[in-house]
Amino acid sequence: MRKIISLFCILSMSLYLSAQPQFGERPRLVVGIVVDQMRWDYLSRYYEKFTEGGFRRLINDGYSCDNCIINYVPTITAIGHASAYTGTTPAFHGICGNNFYIDGQKVYCTADSTVNTVGAAGTRGKHSPRNMLSTTIGDQLRLHTDFRSKVVGVSYKDRAAILPAGHSANAAFWLDPTSLRFVTSTYYMDELPEYVRRVNAAIATHKEAQKAGERIGYYPLCGTLTTDMAIAALQGENLGRGDATDMLCVSFSQTDVIGHEWGTRGDNTDEVYLELDRDIARLLNALDQQVGEGNYLLFLTADHAAAHNWRFMRENKIPGGPLYMDSLKTTLNEYVKAKVGGTSPVVADIMDYRIFLNRKAVSQQGLDIHQVKAALVDCLLTMPGIVTAVDFEQARTSAVPQLLLDRILMGYHPRRSGDVIFIPEPQHYSWRDTLSPTHTTHGEWNPYDSHIPLLFFGWNVTHGATSREVHINDIAPTVCQMLHIQQPNACSGQPITEISR
Repeated sequence: MRKIISLFCILSMSLYLSAQPQFGERPRLVVGIVVDQMRWDYLSRYYEKFTEGGFRRLINDGYSCDNCIINYVPTITAIGHASAYTGTTPAFHGICGNNFYIDGQKVYCTADSTVNTVGAAGTRGKHSPRNMLSTTIGDQLRLHTDFRSKVVGVSYKDRAAILPAGHSANAAFWLDPTSLRFVTSTYYMDELPEYVRRVNAAIATHKEAQKAGERIGYYPLCGTLTTDMAIAALQGENLGRGDATDMLCVSFSQTDVIGHEWGTRGDNTDEVYLELDRDIARLLNALDQQVGEGNYLLFLTADHAAAHNWRFMRENKIPGGPLYMDSLKTTLNEYVKAKVGGTSPVVADIMDYRIFLNRKAVSQQGLDIHQVKAALVDCLLTMPGIVTAVDFEQARTSAVPQLLLDRILMGYHPRRSGDVIFIPEPQHYSWRDTLSPTHTTHGEWNPYDSHIPLLFFGWNVTHGATSREVHINDIAPTVCQMLHIQQPNACSGQPITEISR
């Protein structure tokens, strides 16, 4: 009997070891999918309505990190895409919002005046990843393979195609809503590949797309066109068929556009996620056909989630409310003038619950910058809907709960993040009366904005789930660990050992 048990143990161990990847063994392709503004609870909310081949396949055959948290503020699109792929946060990768300030000048995260549009007229292609300070998974993969690996990014949004793909990407394509054409920039190439031209030609004859026009992002069809472009890139670049591991980065943006307009509940949101489910199934089928089931490693996550509409919450007796940013700016400038002095406004901008001072105006009026910031904090603390406010430079000594302090510091870059940050009360968020009455947004630390899905699927991923807290910046080191390549050069996350083993 002992011999039989010993033989069984030896056989079991040998089978286990044979199933483990050999050191240096890699999948043929890595696929990263970001669903813009997807809440974690949408996985369960729509599970029964999902098809077998889309989200259900990822959940039922993959590994789910059910407690993936964004560990910085603000929770914004550009930051989320950069953080997932760099393995770090704004404190190190420098993408501090969709818009932020560099040396006193407001910049869009991927704007680059030194490059030109490829694929259409106009300026919608004048973008690159140059404002991002760190490398991505794709950059590290290309470095490791002496640039034999191909890396391609695809999205409706420029920032969602560019930032994930990284600095050394072979290509990034995004949809210009004016021309309804996928474009790129001279940062990557001087003319569109034939496969992109074919996609654009098909869009030009697509009646529904042409009818939607510049509002294409408000339709689930936008995700279908993104999937068409992703599959075209997969096939046109022969991804997963070379002698080195390739990477495809896909981001679906229509979920964010529709979510902002119609909120987290209702027919529009239901429709976009069910249509996305079918598009993901179609993408998975294309991956199976080209690369082979089990030969590609895929992860799916979100750049941020979303709050329920504050009116919807109030109707159901749950606290919530609007924060009027335009009037807040006026109030803050008047308060500083009364408290500290000066004759002209010193608040240059309010973005993502951060105050950006006009430091030149502060200096020219002979004002003490520390007194100005202290006055801003004092004023913010008196305002309804705001729970606390912090001078970034004084954050470490402020009476802020550690959880908030950590997220504030991880989201702070001293030359790009502004001067003062304030934290709204739960379910309170920026608002204008010109917005749709069902509108919602994101940007806060609360679970409704920071709790996101994270699914791993495919190559060497066993079915399972964990409720252990992991973070958005743990994605990149996990993938790099599985690939046996170096982590991105500013990586601050940790490999998720349940996946990377």
